[in-house]
Amino acid sequence: MTAQPFSTPFSFDTEFDAVGGVVHASTFRPTKRAYTLAEVEALVAEARLEARNAVLAEVESLQAMALSTIGQALATAVPTLTQVAQAHREQSAELALAAARVVASAALDRFPAGPLQAALEALGQEIDASPRLVIRTGDLDDANRARITRLCDDSGFSGVVAFRVEPGLAPASFQLEWADGRAAFDAEAAFVRIGEALNSALAAEAGHAESLNPDTSMEGRP
Repeated sequence: MTAQPFSTPFSFDTEFDAVGGVVHASTFRPTKRAYTLAEVEALVAEARLEARNAVLAEVESLQAMALSTIGQALATAVPTLTQVAQAHREQSAELALAAARVVASAALDRFPAGPLQAALEALGQEIDASPRLVIRTGDLDDANRARITRLCDDSGFSGVVAFRVEPGLAPASFQLEWADGRAAFDAEAAFVRIGEALNSALAAEAGHAESLNPDTSMEGRP
């Protein structure tokens, strides 16, 4: 085996013609071992720019990964957030209904003849021609009965007003009977119907409520 030399023979790769003109110039360029201050500053600036671009590219990659992770976490949390929002709506509605019931009950206890008075005002034209009006109530005192009788007189009712006590009726509840019809009001039943209507509205809202779909697209964002 022949040992390889440690040096490369010098090659005369520049060709000249017969009169000394250069036919083929040499491609050899000596390694530059000295730089001016301006060249050093230019190289340093170029290196800094390359390093900055590399760091920015890495930061953008990390940001994209973080945003993707956040989007996946939000998408996973959406069903739970929807359930929490619906539960909050239901609890808020139940609290409002309970508060309204307390206020209404207090008002009916203080003015038990209020609903009956409102009904007589609304039914004035229907009962006007009737010869007899039967009013069935629970415990209605004489002062409220006198007020109801005056209300009938003021509305133009010229028939007989007959009061009947119904022990099973709650305060402020009543039943009206006249020749051509009847009307009734049950405070407890009214609260039940309000609760049923509220539950129906909440159920309909749960089926058509706006869904919480996070926008996982980060296009155009910094």
